[in-house]
This record gives sequence, structure tokens and C-alpha cells, in this order.
Amino acid sequence: MDVKDFYFDLPQELIAQDPLEDRSASRLLVLDKKTGDVKHRIFKDITEYLRPGDCLVINDTKVIPARLFGVKKDTGAKIELLLLKRRENDIWETLVKPGKKAKPGTVIDFGDGLLTGTVLETVDDGNRLIRFSYEGIFEEILDRLGQMPLPPYITHQLKDKNRYQTVYAVHEGSAAAPTAGLHFTKELLKQIEEMGVKIAHVTLHVGLGTFRPVKVENVQEHHMHSEFYMVEESEAKKVNDTKAAGGRVICVGTTSCRTVESASTADGILQAKTGWTDIFIYPGYRFKILDSLITNFHLPESTLVMLVSALAGREHILKAYEEAIRERYRFFSFGDAMLITDSEK
Repeated sequence: MDVKDFYFDLPQELIAQDPLEDRSASRLLVLDKKTGDVKHRIFKDITEYLRPGDCLVINDTKVIPARLFGVKKDTGAKIELLLLKRRENDIWETLVKPGKKAKPGTVIDFGDGLLTGTVLETVDDGNRLIRFSYEGIFEEILDRLGQMPLPPYITHQLKDKNRYQTVYAVHEGSAAAPTAGLHFTKELLKQIEEMGVKIAHVTLHVGLGTFRPVKVENVQEHHMHSEFYMVEESEAKKVNDTKAAGGRVICVGTTSCRTVESASTADGILQAKTGWTDIFIYPGYRFKILDSLITNFHLPESTLVMLVSALAGREHILKAYEEAIRERYRFFSFGDAMLITDSEK
């Protein structure tokens, strides 16, 4: 399977730079995964595609302001840091720019010494392990000094950094938002619950590995970075009860999808689990839990396009993307949404 099989030509002007004022006013492309038929709706119409007895699975991770700007203590040279994942209490795996200035032993000052980082070693892909020193609470210092780690295709900082959080974000730890969830308002979620749809919370701390380009020609040779996830007993029960009663499991975003597929048994029982996953879903994968998916429009040749192609078929996805481009849908993190479902079920 060649990575070029997942290429499509995307006009630059369709990359959304800002979120809409009303989260649920985004457009919604509804794709029938069996027939490839497409309908054009507004996101708040999602209620028309949900039924009592269904279960909506949401990822309640919270993005941390993980981009830090500091200086080398000895030379004053500027250094930019991105927190990727916490290894131990105060030791983080980080992406450092420029990397050549961050040899082991380097000490970096942030916020005039409010936070200090010491480079311990170089790990995979040139990332650095850094031990942080500070007084007080790390998260509060990060909130003061850090910026939201927006994707590189977003060209400016947000006026309101909460717009890069879902309304249900709870557990801090992500380097990127689970962006399909950005379309939901609290009112819309309440309406969905009142319809008799269960809402199950899972947590997957999104790492930048999700968005790394596939650098190998053969898709099967690509390796995903691992990400930490949690599934509580009560939430696994909601999903399993739904399946047992013949209801559908609809995941909000590829991160929720990868969480439930990672934590399930071969015969489709979702387990209460905590751990790390590097699951890579591409065409040929057999879904064990998920029936339908709410997702955004993804980058060409990305692992995320491969995941949605596993669910609906590459031809259906690329045809739907062609139509979305023709209809001037907005793409990527702050863009419009797609519901991949089976209208017969």
C-alpha cells in the first residue's frame, strides 16, 4: 500500500485559520460508508443521525500550553521548547529548536528563572529529555509562561486559548487538541443526552506523532509514536452495554477511535485499561468497537486519512474529499466536520 494512494490536492486557502464563533455552526459532510453517498448539513444537525440507545465516545484530554520560549543560561541564546510527553514527575520528552544548542548538561531559563530546564539526554528522533526545576505548581507556571502548541499550518496565536480546547476537556496532558470535539457545545451535548444517547468519556493524551508525516513509501512500514490513554470501568460499561443492546458506538475523533480500539479484546469487549498505544489503523483493519466516526478533514497522505479510509474505503473518502474541496469546506483543526456512518443501521 503506497502512501501516494492517499494524496489529494488541497488549495491552501481552504485551511481554516480561526475557529467559528459558534462551535456547532460548522458544516457537516455526512458520508455513507457503504454506498459513498454524501449529504451536506450543519454540525448541530448531528442529532438527526443519532438514536436513543447509541453511545457517543468523547476524548476528555486537555491541551497544555506546551510551547515554551527560553534562553540558554550561559550564552543567552534563544531556545524554543515543545513538551511532548511526561516521562516522570518533572522529566519531559521535548522537541527543542534549535536542537544543536541543547546538548546534555545545557541549562535553559524560562520566564527570568521562574522555570529552569536541564537537558539530560537525546532520545528518539532527536527529542531531548529535560528535567525541570521550579517553586510552586508546575501546571500554574506553565499556564503563565506557555503558549498553546497550535499546528504549524495555523499562522497566528489565538485571542482566546480556550478555543483550542473542547468544552469537556478535563485531564491535562495533550500536545494537540482532539479537534473533532471542538464542534460540540455544552448545550448540544445536553440535547444529545436528553435524546437517550449515552456519552462515554475516555482519555488519550494526543502527541505530535499523530500528525507526523509518513516518510516511508510503504504505509505498513510507518511506526506511530506511543500515546498514553485511560478507560475507566464505568465508561467501558456504557460502551459494552450499548453494543450488547444493539446500539451503535460513535466515536468523536480519531483519538477516541484509537483509544477504544486499543483497549478492546479481539471479540469486541472494551476493557477498563490504562497504558500506552501506538496503534496504526489503515485499510484492511477490522474495527472491533467503533460503528461510526465524527471527524475533521485531514492532511493529504496523513495517518488520519488512512484511518478514515479504513472505515469507509479509500475511494469513498477521496471522492468525499473532492466534493468537500469543490464545496469549499474548511479543512484541518479549525475546519468543518465529517460524519462517517452507515445509514442502513
